Amino acid sequence: MNRIILTLALMAATLMAHAQTLEECQKAAEQNYPLIKQYDLIEKTTALTVENIGKGWLPQVSASAQATLQSDVASWPDAMTPMMQQMGIRMKGLRKDQYRVGVDVQQTVYDGGMINSQKEMAREQGVVQAAQAEVDLYQVRKRVNEMYFALLLVEDQIRLNKDLQTVLAGNEKKLESMVRNGIAAESDLNNVKAERLNVVQQATNLESQKRMLQTMLGTFCGIEVKEVRKPEATEVGVSNNRPELRLFDSQLRLADAQEKVLDAALKPKVGLFAQGFYGYPGYNMFEDMMRHEWSLNGVVGARVTWNIGALYTRKNDKAKIQLQRDLVENGRDIFLFNNRLEQIQQNEDIASYKKLMAEDEEIISLRSAVRKAAESKLSHGIIDVNDLVREISNENAAKVQQSIHEIGMLKQIYDNKFTANN
Repeated sequence: MNRIILTLALMAATLMAHAQTLEECQKAAEQNYPLIKQYDLIEKTTALTVENIGKGWLPQVSASAQATLQSDVASWPDAMTPMMQQMGIRMKGLRKDQYRVGVDVQQTVYDGGMINSQKEMAREQGVVQAAQAEVDLYQVRKRVNEMYFALLLVEDQIRLNKDLQTVLAGNEKKLESMVRNGIAAESDLNNVKAERLNVVQQATNLESQKRMLQTMLGTFCGIEVKEVRKPEATEVGVSNNRPELRLFDSQLRLADAQEKVLDAALKPKVGLFAQGFYGYPGYNMFEDMMRHEWSLNGVVGARVTWNIGALYTRKNDKAKIQLQRDLVENGRDIFLFNNRLEQIQQNEDIASYKKLMAEDEEIISLRSAVRKAAESKLSHGIIDVNDLVREISNENAAKVQQSIHEIGMLKQIYDNKFTANN
């Protein structure tokens, strides 16, 4: 006897070890869902964007080449030409066709904080995208809940179906003996046998539903699901840690970063520059008037620029950013309002299920007593088989209702956990 108990205990422990918990399925589903790849893509994209913005501190080099034909060029006045010729100086004047191949180099020294503010804005945009991906990925948990508790309910119904088959099979054997002894009619035996076969058909449908749900949940989670473990009816917290709230916060920080970019656009910029070209004419125009030859030319300097045109749209730009903030805050209020209503409904459902469950045990106990009494009465020929089958069905219906109430309460508890993410 002790060996049998030990063997059964080991078998039960093995089944429990292979049963997936709700948390394991949720984690597996999040890792398996294609959206998870967006986190890495967003991170890499943000890093590249920030790196590109930072290269604004590097020297900006541009090369150019041009050829022009002018309608007129600078020349000596006609009155001075004879005087130059008497001095032995021949001024050819500048040619109307001019050429240059050059390079311009500009180096930012002070940008008013524009590059740093743009980098910060790019980072915040990446945070917003990641937060949105987290919101989308969070919805996976709800889909897992639906399949997980549906599978739990089917497994419970299969267990109750087996119990019902056992009860009907026991009564069927009793009736077979009674028929042999001439105490019961053959039709009574056929009635119970037909009812048992009907229950067997129900078991076939339940097993089919179970396989379907196992396949769906396993495919969604990327793991093989054989059995699921019934979670505990834990207390529901009051805090709200939904990823949508983090999304709203990141959107507000993005608006702050955008405002810093506006402020930086108003500040003056300081930079160094160098220009060099090879061509004709050069900077020495007197020399080029005498000799039509290409030369090397260059200039270096410092430049201060101040784009006061940013003032024209600054007021409207800041107003748009503030409206963006107001929209985010309004979205947060709407989300919290709807979320709270959903929690109230779920809490009411949980309380309702608990009240129903408080009476389920007593109903089952009464139905079991009535069924056993009916079996005894049938043995003594007091009632017919139809009455017994009805009482057996009533007892089974009470057990099914208890299972529905329990699984329904658990689902509402974990849906409530999903609603508040606690």
